[in-house]
Amino acid sequence: MSFIAIIGSGTLGGTIAHKLAARDRVREVRLIDPEEPIAQGKALDIRQSSPIENFSARVVGIGSLAAVAGAGAIVIADTAKGEHTGEAGLALLRQIAALEASAPIVFAGAAQRDLMARAIGELRIAGSRIVGSAPFALESALRSLTGLSMDSSGVEIGITVVGVPPHAAVVAWEEASVSGQPLSSHLPPHEIAALQARLPGLWPPGPYALASAASRVIEAIVNGSRRRFSCFVAAGGGSIGAMPVELGEDGVRRLVEPVLTRQERTRLENAMNR
Repeated sequence: MSFIAIIGSGTLGGTIAHKLAARDRVREVRLIDPEEPIAQGKALDIRQSSPIENFSARVVGIGSLAAVAGAGAIVIADTAKGEHTGEAGLALLRQIAALEASAPIVFAGAAQRDLMARAIGELRIAGSRIVGSAPFALESALRSLTGLSMDSSGVEIGITVVGVPPHAAVVAWEEASVSGQPLSSHLPPHEIAALQARLPGLWPPGPYALASAASRVIEAIVNGSRRRFSCFVAAGGGSIGAMPVELGEDGVRRLVEPVLTRQERTRLENAMNR
């Protein structure tokens, strides 16, 4: 099993490294940051927690971007100043593309959708390699809120969020379920509408929610999974939007069309054309 390279040792990057290590499903995590002492310090903190949390994954802090070569997946996270975005983020991706030509690239931040589009349009990185995990964090938050509305566990609830959060996010309420049964048979329409209205306020997710979502997406890429994940992906016509996808070692294996009402379909098409 190959290693995971996390670019940036800010709060998001460090938390992703810790979650991946604690779940113990990857062999090695490389926390890469030009501020090498910060990356090494966070890696040391994570390693020192291994006897308590009972994991054996190796976590190292590295200052050179060349350490991405050969990674099973590359994660674009953050520095102490914030998420990798804009021209600086594009320059970073240009260097990564020159060093590693095949590994999937997971954008873990909530503000990196434009950077994803530029990676495909300007750097010609294959769209199948580009995945943004933030929508999965939003979906998890909505699932938890729905569980609270029903006085139930969010784990039992299946909800798919597509489109472009926060204001152009679309929930596939038609296919939402609770323990395999339609959600509409458990919640009245006005409560579902109230949940929909709360969706914009859930964006952007916090760093810990983003890190949890990113770690699950990364594991699906490196270990394989038949589960669907709502992720930012290239959806055609140069647009980047959230869609349910199946993931594998090459990145996006398949986009899964959600079951939508006519109104939800129209809202999704409008979101993708923005």
